[in-house]
Amino acid sequence: MLTLDSVSPGLQSSQRRIPSAGAVLELLKPVTWFPPMWAFACGVVSTGTSMQGKWWLFALGIALTGPLSCAGSQAVNDWFDRHVDAINEPHRPIPSGRIPGSWGLVIAIVWSLATIAVGAAFGTAGLIATCIAVTLSWAYSAPPLRLKADGWLGNAAVGITYEGLAWITGAVVMLGTWPNERIVILALLYSVGAHGIMTLNDFKAIEGDRQLGVYSLPVQLGAERAARLACVVILAPQVVAFGLLLFAWHRPLHAAALAVLIGIQQYLMPTFLRDPVKKALWYSGFGVPFSVLGMMICAHAVRTMQVAA
Repeated sequence: MLTLDSVSPGLQSSQRRIPSAGAVLELLKPVTWFPPMWAFACGVVSTGTSMQGKWWLFALGIALTGPLSCAGSQAVNDWFDRHVDAINEPHRPIPSGRIPGSWGLVIAIVWSLATIAVGAAFGTAGLIATCIAVTLSWAYSAPPLRLKADGWLGNAAVGITYEGLAWITGAVVMLGTWPNERIVILALLYSVGAHGIMTLNDFKAIEGDRQLGVYSLPVQLGAERAARLACVVILAPQVVAFGLLLFAWHRPLHAAALAVLIGIQQYLMPTFLRDPVKKALWYSGFGVPFSVLGMMICAHAVRTMQVAA
């Protein structure tokens, strides 16, 4: 069994045998739960179905996508990234020793099994979606696949899981069947956008990633080219969504609202591009929320079409 001794002598900064509740919560990173929970909510809204008698499904789905599935993926990632974090972020719970021994791995396994168990409550479709999400979370971080070792594959896995799969799951939960093509298209578009958003997270770890063979896009392309690519990948799906809202789905007000959000992002991006290493976190905090808000605008647009039909 893997132990902290097998990780690195430098990681042993704590004599604790059992992690504290605070350290476990830090490992599960509640701040990261919002994107899949939001995407799930977008899926629910986009169906146009009444919430009457289904609030418990919504609450359980929120718990599934955030505190269970996403939290478990964070534990998996931190366990298999403990060597990288020892260089880039030694204060994290595992490299600092606040999650001692093999507790990080145990927590990752327990949370993954709990996620699958709750996913089964949504029937076959929910169980399949949950199993896909859990499988991708392990494939993203764990050898031999370790998709995150390549920025193209790793970002795609996260985008599909956090946005597309969560969005479609929200729709399936409400409809009890596969959603229509408009919902699927939006889920896929914002999955692509999430690929670019994930790249923003990689600028802070370029040196450690390079040393340990993690070929994030900033490592592969350099900071400036990766930043330009991230901006294009974030914006392009939103422009396509704008075109669909305006020309194909005839929702000019929703399209106008989305255009405003796109414009704000374009206004902020030059600041990020001038110094992507220092400004990636800044753009994540100030620019990305406008993309996230656009998701709900699109979901509401599709909802109005469902209701009108």
